[in-house]
Amino acid sequence: MSLKIKELPETERPYEKLELYGEKTLSNAELIAIVIKTGTREETSVQIAQRILKLSEDPQMGELNFLKNITLEELMQIKGIGKVKAIQIKAICELAIRMNKPANYRKIVVRNSSHLAGMLMQELRFEKKEHILLILLNNKNEILKKIELGHGGIYFVNINIMDIIMEAVKIKAPRMILVHNHPSGDPMPSDRDIKITDKLYRIARDLGIELMDHLVIGNGVFRSVFVVLEKRVEEEKKKMKSKEKGKQNKIKICKLKNKLSIKKNKMYVSTKKGCQIRKELKLWNFLHLVQKILE
Repeated sequence: MSLKIKELPETERPYEKLELYGEKTLSNAELIAIVIKTGTREETSVQIAQRILKLSEDPQMGELNFLKNITLEELMQIKGIGKVKAIQIKAICELAIRMNKPANYRKIVVRNSSHLAGMLMQELRFEKKEHILLILLNNKNEILKKIELGHGGIYFVNINIMDIIMEAVKIKAPRMILVHNHPSGDPMPSDRDIKITDKLYRIARDLGIELMDHLVIGNGVFRSVFVVLEKRVEEEKKKMKSKEKGKQNKIKICKLKNKLSIKKNKMYVSTKKGCQIRKELKLWNFLHLVQKILE
């Protein structure tokens, strides 16, 4: 049988430790122990809290984010955690999430994509399903409205372009930003994300509404679909330039080969001229090899 909390030294008891030294000095297990209050005959509240933390996929990392998605049933499988204690833990987790959200998004000025991603990161980064949000703005980039358009499976949400447009039209919002998460944690936009963004941008533009960006939220990181598109366009331009240079080089090589081809067929020449022609023959063969590589 383990020691009871009351039998521990005062400096090791979670309640007294917090009171004496402040909440920052407590471990994750000690903070959870304060929430669940009591242990069992076999284990203290701290030991039970330590078993809760072991439910994490990687308990060595000290992550608490798994508690956001853990179910009441999973918590209640631990001896010493009944329905009431499980509900208390879930309530504390939800409070922590809400503390990271602005009390009111209205009139917040969005400075740039990074600023908006930072505001929404904690809300979306650990979601197990895809959620899509629409942020409507005025001409000063002040948030007029934040709308959840829907949530779906692990891989994608079905998006109706006209539903998005209508939300902006309803309140006469001149600007908007689309935001969604990737449950995998990897924020790199998919080809589908890019196609939807392109289609939405064109339709919105025709109606006088500016799609300012489409952000994809991952685990602590985000990507702008606009930036990814710009990079792809630049890469395509470089490829086109490279192909054009390749074509020009082929033309130059062909011209040089044509100039040297006459001399290649000469059999009898003087020693001085023969030396020159041998050099030109080597050059011709080299150019021929380069041409083959470029083809």
